[in-house]
Amino acid sequence: MLEVTGLRVAYGGIQAVRSITFHVNEGEMVALIGANGAGKTSTLKAISRVIDAAGGDVHFCGEKITRIAPHDMISKGIALVPEGRGVFPRLTVAENLAMGAFLRNDKPEIATDLAKIYAYFPRLKERETQLAGTLSGGEQQMLAIGRALMSRPKLLLLDEPSMGLAPIMVQKIFEVIRAVAAEGMTILLIEQNAKLALESSQRAYVMESGVITLNGEAAKLLDDPKVRAAYLGE
Repeated sequence: MLEVTGLRVAYGGIQAVRSITFHVNEGEMVALIGANGAGKTSTLKAISRVIDAAGGDVHFCGEKITRIAPHDMISKGIALVPEGRGVFPRLTVAENLAMGAFLRNDKPEIATDLAKIYAYFPRLKERETQLAGTLSGGEQQMLAIGRALMSRPKLLLLDEPSMGLAPIMVQKIFEVIRAVAAEGMTILLIEQNAKLALESSQRAYVMESGVITLNGEAAKLLDDPKVRAAYLGE
């Protein structure tokens, strides 16, 4: 479904991502793990067109999307949950979720999807009239994921969904991510918590200093001595 070939990202003279190649199959949950500064977020930003790639190609469902307009990503079926959540702080929870469905006109199905989001995240239902900017960090993360799902994406891009959250909130967020994946959603997960990412995914890639150094089945990488020493504190 997603094919990334020779992707490069640069900030001035600094090469953040150095010609990486990887893929995500339809229905898979794939993790991209690595330390801070490895190039994970830059990779996701280039794929989602938040920033321009310095080189390489990105294909989605057979179509080259390397240079399409950023605002066309949703209509292509790609939804990004950015690092830092990016909710609309002056809109209510309900209004934020409605923004996720702004390209859709199937009102009955939108209502069905909204009920599903509230079932995933009952806290959002309790706060549907509350301004998003007044929510806790964990609640904003729930809202950002819910808003992305309201677009009915083919591919969900998650950038550091556990960052800065209390353990109990991380557990809830990942319960929903796993549930969405189990229903067949294709997911590319960027996550600094390597253990959590590998336990949740089917395959994974390890990034170091802008290059992919390891890849394979997530369960096997979880047992890899190099991965355990570098990312699991062993």
